[in-house]
Amino acid sequence: MKLKRIDGQFTVCQVPALDPALLSDPYCFIGKTDEELSLVCLSDRVPTDAQAREDGWRAFRIEGVLDFSLVGILAPIAGALAQAGIGIFAVSTFNTDYVLVKAGQLDHAMDVLEGKGYIVE
Repeated sequence: MKLKRIDGQFTVCQVPALDPALLSDPYCFIGKTDEELSLVCLSDRVPTDAQAREDGWRAFRIEGVLDFSLVGILAPIAGALAQAGIGIFAVSTFNTDYVLVKAGQLDHAMDVLEGKGYIVE
């Protein structure tokens, strides 16, 4: 399975509302529940009214379109990184999964996953 690093620094934050302009950015992940509105975006695009933020994330994605019938795609990645002491923040789209790790751990994460047979682009 191929993994692709994504350029840029990411931030995970809580926001009171969504700025529709963010939807034109290359990366914008939104999670909304009855308790909060969360946003993952490029760090230089964090809304000024963010209520809380966690900076310093880098990301990679699983390349290709993942069929919904596939099971166990993210678990081995999360497990390998957990064994190496690397925490993750995962988000998914219709097509694939994205994994964020702290910026200082990205190279180590890629090395760990290459050691498990993943191809890193």
